[in-house]
Amino acid sequence: MNEHLILTAVVTGIALLLFLILKLRIHAFLSLLISSIVVGLIAGMGPDRIIGTVQSGMGGTLGYVATVVGLGAIFGAILEHSGGARVIASHLLERFGIRKAPLALSITGFIIAIPVFFEVGFILMVPMLYALQKRTGRSLLFYAIPLLSGLAVTHAFIPPTPGPIAVADIIGADLGSVIMIGILAGIPTTLVSGLFFGKFIGNRIYAPVPEAVQDQSSESTLSSGFSLVLWLIAVPIVLILCNTLLNSEVSGMENTGVASLFALIGHPFSALIIANLLAWYFLGIRKGVSRKDLQKISNKSLAPAGIIILITGAGGVFKQVLIDTGAGEILANSLSDLGVPILLFAFIMAALVRIVQGSATVAMITAAGLVAPVIDTAFSSLEMACMVIAVASGASIFSHLNDSGFWLVSQYLGLDEKQTFRSWTMMTTLLALTGLASVGFISLWV
Repeated sequence: MNEHLILTAVVTGIALLLFLILKLRIHAFLSLLISSIVVGLIAGMGPDRIIGTVQSGMGGTLGYVATVVGLGAIFGAILEHSGGARVIASHLLERFGIRKAPLALSITGFIIAIPVFFEVGFILMVPMLYALQKRTGRSLLFYAIPLLSGLAVTHAFIPPTPGPIAVADIIGADLGSVIMIGILAGIPTTLVSGLFFGKFIGNRIYAPVPEAVQDQSSESTLSSGFSLVLWLIAVPIVLILCNTLLNSEVSGMENTGVASLFALIGHPFSALIIANLLAWYFLGIRKGVSRKDLQKISNKSLAPAGIIILITGAGGVFKQVLIDTGAGEILANSLSDLGVPILLFAFIMAALVRIVQGSATVAMITAAGLVAPVIDTAFSSLEMACMVIAVASGASIFSHLNDSGFWLVSQYLGLDEKQTFRSWTMMTTLLALTGLASVGFISLWV
């Protein structure tokens, strides 16, 4: 196939994707499928081959992602229902004290975003932010930015949240390695964009509790202990990490019985099933929640998960089209000729899509589809994990008027658009750049 024709097909496909989402307001799932088919047609693929690519791309992606995202959604919903997020926040605030409340809130956000969606975690914690502002008289941003940063970093960097799971599957990265790199890159990113920037902007923009907000106390009755909640969140992560470490060549244990055991219970499927069963019992049955209510909680949690699963599947189709048309190899050669590092390419592609159309999820999946075909098969699992974090960093940048997160923060913190730009938008931009710098540094040593 003609290289110029294939590159034209890729550029046209991306432009069409953005046009369908932004101008025509067609859902990202349908837009990704249409764009994938158009890329195939322009590149000269026959109808039968295009349909086969759609089927293989969708099926190959959903077999893994649907299971992990679904299990993660149910686990998070049960944890949310139990009051787990506020348990963690209350315990850390008690231990750190009011003076170090921003640090406690950063850690809280970093932890609770592992099982709970970003938006849910923020809304659950808003009453506590209001209570802190009223008690200290400091700007709401002084407490909100550290929390938001912790939530955003974990939501983008650390599985089993949907974004990194989807990117890891499309790229072909090991989930345990992504967790390790995500934590290593996430800690400095949270410190810079959350703690340091939160203090900076909190001293420059005074934001009191919005007048329209009724008195909301964070002193609710907590149904779970801190240790229990933390233990339940840690179970799937520890199992997945043990599987990765024990079955790596470095450990020297990859053919032992212990490694085989963890290959089973440490697989994301098994680890999340175990976590769900433990949460079902300790946060449900043992706390007096009926089995019928637990079933309702589980069913409700799968509605938002279904949207993410379908979009991810369509992203898998986009990736497969790029592979089958040979666009991936051409992109790789072009990057090599230009001297552009793949890590930077991954970040830039995700950032461009994010800024133009707003959705971090769509940006991650689109960029992952572009990056997957150009990744060298000789890449180690840690190098692949670095690629996932680079994509996630780019997809987090410059949240503005076309992102629902912008308006969520603006509404709950009582900020006008200019204040939201100066605080939330700048925080997401700092998060993305710090994340790229962190993972770039880590990539030098893996």
